[in-house]
Formats: sequence, structure tokens, C-alpha cells
Amino acid sequence: MDIIDTMYEHKKIFKLIATLLLYIFFFIGCGSGTGTNTGQSAENITASTQNSTASQDTTANITEAKKEETPDTFIYAIDEDPVMNSVNVITTCDRYGLMAIKLLYSPLYMFNNADDIVYFLAESVKQSSDFLSIDIKLRKNVKWTDGKLFTADDVVFTYDKMLTEEGAWAKTQLIFSRKPIKVEKVDDYNVKFTFPQVTMNAMESIANVFIMPKHVYEGEANIESSPKNASPVGTGPYKLSNYKSGEYTKFVKNDNYFLGAPKIPNVIFRQVGDSNTAILALQNGEINAYAIQPADAHNFKGGNVSIIPYSENRIGYMAFNLGSETIKSKEVRQAILYAINKQEIITGSYISNEYSDEAISFLPRKATYYTENVPAYKYDVERAKELVASSGADKLKIRLAYITNNAIYEKQAAIIQQNLKAVGINLELIVMDLQAFMVKQKEGNSDYEMYLSGYIMGIDPDTFASLFLTDGLANYMRYSNLEVDNLFEQGRIETDIQKRKEIYEKIQRLIIKDGVFFPLTENKMVLAIDSRIGGIEEASLVPVYTFEDMSKLFFK
Repeated sequence: MDIIDTMYEHKKIFKLIATLLLYIFFFIGCGSGTGTNTGQSAENITASTQNSTASQDTTANITEAKKEETPDTFIYAIDEDPVMNSVNVITTCDRYGLMAIKLLYSPLYMFNNADDIVYFLAESVKQSSDFLSIDIKLRKNVKWTDGKLFTADDVVFTYDKMLTEEGAWAKTQLIFSRKPIKVEKVDDYNVKFTFPQVTMNAMESIANVFIMPKHVYEGEANIESSPKNASPVGTGPYKLSNYKSGEYTKFVKNDNYFLGAPKIPNVIFRQVGDSNTAILALQNGEINAYAIQPADAHNFKGGNVSIIPYSENRIGYMAFNLGSETIKSKEVRQAILYAINKQEIITGSYISNEYSDEAISFLPRKATYYTENVPAYKYDVERAKELVASSGADKLKIRLAYITNNAIYEKQAAIIQQNLKAVGINLELIVMDLQAFMVKQKEGNSDYEMYLSGYIMGIDPDTFASLFLTDGLANYMRYSNLEVDNLFEQGRIETDIQKRKEIYEKIQRLIIKDGVFFPLTENKMVLAIDSRIGGIEEASLVPVYTFEDMSKLFFK
């Protein structure tokens, strides 16, 4: 489940399951993901997972939006409802909710990698030489949309709520060895973050948290259900104008945005339940952007729409459920892994390597200390047959689970089923809705031996630890390797860069060697966007949110 593939109507389920997040996060948390149109539903999240409850919009609905459209309105088709009466910076971790958050609120800074830190409410960030604290200088004269001044009080309030509010998506990334960070106001425009131990990923751990107004939410017993969510007061480039459940969310520009008023006055997130309807509307110029499946890219060749594939650092994978006795034998797992053809999976679900690379490690290629020096299980039918015979895997009942209404998973599952059949293993496909799948994962249910999932996490390897630690909140494999546990603990506090690199490269080798987690794809988001739209490079395409700052977009 993508940290970003989180589902708004299943937030109560996610409270039972501690959210990850990257960026999530997205994000692991929660992470986020795209809806069913991109084939990344219901996965772990920095954040982040989404379940399709979209209304059956028709072309008539799109036409209604076109009546509102002017040369200064940007319409982005989405396939889930952001549920604007519950969107808030503390518990929101689904893709479309986070896209709305990015328009309405601002973070201190966005951490894309150590060399790509984009400052918003923070004017400067300075980490101490002992890696125990971070001092942040805030921008002055930033105003909330109700006219009140933004100050350090809002920052301290937000991070305190992240540590104490039920369902807060960033809580796990703000706690180290079971001790929380300390956030202090130095003066109105300076804040100090103090860590309970040396923390090498400190800069990333406090990033990407959007700041909420203390004067609005102070005293609220439950922020997720607060009626104030329906009338957000933010510092972002846009303000909420109108919301109609199941149909659209409209935003208007914030003329007082501290980085300059947006170039496009209006933004509409239009909910479209059918991808064919959205594709036709995009071709006709009735909407301006839509995230598509690679298989649909050919529909736009030579037209008025640009196709932009870009990396979200997403890993799609197959994992074993060690809650099932059937699969605890490493030899059985190896028999299965040698039988799987990754390249066939890439071409079958993502068309070509233009839209997805083969995943090698649990880390995406842009992550710090990524290595391909791992003991990969290369596709080898003869080796797989030998292991099937010696392990008795052909006599076992093997089941593969995945989320319903997901075209990508359907294709991948069918290929894996045929791959295993070729070496004598019968594979049953188990399709579940999100709620059932999440409950079974949390409980370690033995109804299936393998499952398909994915995540968008962070950049530093430590942000992935909850997937693999013995007591990790997102370790749905029930994987346990004490050496891996110890290495993650060492890596978090090791200040020598070379030693830290060696630690995380060893972790990557051990996890793949154990044959429990099998990375399949590092797929891209495929954005189809109106060719009249300029400023895309300045707005910057990023994981989960699509645009890092939509205020930079303009009509040519």
C-alpha cells in the first residue's frame, strides 16, 4: 500500500495501523499514492493508499466544469474525493488530501534530497555539528489568510500536535528510541528542534510538515473531526473557494502568498470516476491535467497534451507473509523468486522501461546509499524447478493477495501466476478491498502467503526502517532479523559517512538475501498535461503532490 495510496474513507482503519510516512511523509506512511488510474492503490504511506469510491461522473459533469473555466482556471482531474471537511495537516495522508494541503498550507521546507532543500516558511535551517539540534529562522511578515501573522507559536503548536494527536501521520518520524523530539520557541521568528540522540536523518525527519494556525485550532479535542477543517486558514498559494462532495474542489489564489501571488487565479480538482471520460475531456481541452497509466499515453501522441513521466521514488514489490507457516521455508521462497520474470512484469504492467525501471533494492535509486550490490534472484527457470522439486513447493497451497480495482496489480498478479505455473507451482489469486486487506495485514492473517504492494518513502535509508525492523509499525511481512535491527540502530547514529554507507549497503544485501521482500518495479508517475501550461519546471514535479509550488504555473 502506497503511503500515498491512502484512502480517505478508511482513516479509522489507518489509526489502527500506525501510519508511516514519508513524506510522507506520504508520506510512510502514509504515504500516498495515486488512485486507480495509475495502478498504485492501497499501499503503505509516508503515505500513504486510496480506495475508489468515486462517483460515476459523466461527460455532463465535465461540461459543467467547463462553464466555470476561463483562461485563468486550471482543472486537474482526480479519481478520489479529498473530503475537504476532514482535510487537515495533522492526520491527512492520502494523495489528493495532501495535494489540497499543498495549496492551502506551507511547510517550513521541503526535503527532496540533501542537495535539494526548498525553503517555504523557513528562511534558513542550521544543523548543529553534534547532530543533536536544528535551529530554524522563520520568515517575517507572513500572514494567514485571515490576516493574522504567522509566528514561531504556530510551528511549536503544529509539531506538538504531530506528537500527541491520534492518527498524526508524522509521529513515528519525530520519535527516536521511544523519545520524542523537543520543539522550542526561541523568539517570534526562531525555533529550536532538539533530538534525544544523535540523528543523522534529522533534516529529513522534520521536513515536509505543513504548519497549522495555533489561533484557529488551539483547544480542539480532535483535529481530524474538527468543523474548522471545512474553512481552512492557511499560508499557502491558494484558498478554498467551494467544495462539492464527489464532484469538485475549487481554490482561488491567495494574493498575499508570501512567495508571490499565483499566476493562475483558480484551480479546480475535478473528480472523475472513469479514466476514459478523463482522457476524452483532456483531449478536448475541458480539463488541463490528469495522471494516466502508461498504456494510455498513445492516446495523446501528436495532440495538444504533453506526456511527462517523472520519478516519485516509488518501489513496487512482492512480499511474503511469514504469518503463514507454508512460506517460512527459505527454500520454498527461493523457488518462487527464481521463477519470477521481472522484465516481463515491467513490460506487462508499465509497457516499457520508459515508465519503470527494475527495482533492485528496497531503496529507490535516488535514496542515499542506494546500491545494486545485492544478491539478486535473477530469473532462472531451471534453478526454480530444482528448488521446487527439493522443497516440495509444488504440493503447497500458495496464494497471492492484492487490492481490488487496480489494473497494474491485476496484470502483475497474472504474470506471476503464469511464471509459477511454468515451474510447477499453482498460485491462487486473492483479491480484497482495502479495508479487509489492511486488517489482515495488521493481524498477520495467514489467509495468503504473498502480497503485492508499494511505497513512497524518503531519501535517507532510516526512513524505511519501519518496514523491516522486527517491531516495525509497517512490517506486515512479520520479518525478523536481529542483525538488520542492530544495523538500522547503528546507521541512525553513525556520524562517519563512509561507515554509515557500509552499514546501509549491508542492510540492503541482508534483506534481499533473506528472500522475504522482493522489489519489482521503480515506476514513474505519468502526467498528461495541457500543452498550454507553462512554468512546470519552476513549479517542480515531485512525489505525491505533483507540483511543489503550483503558484508558478501559468497559461502560455
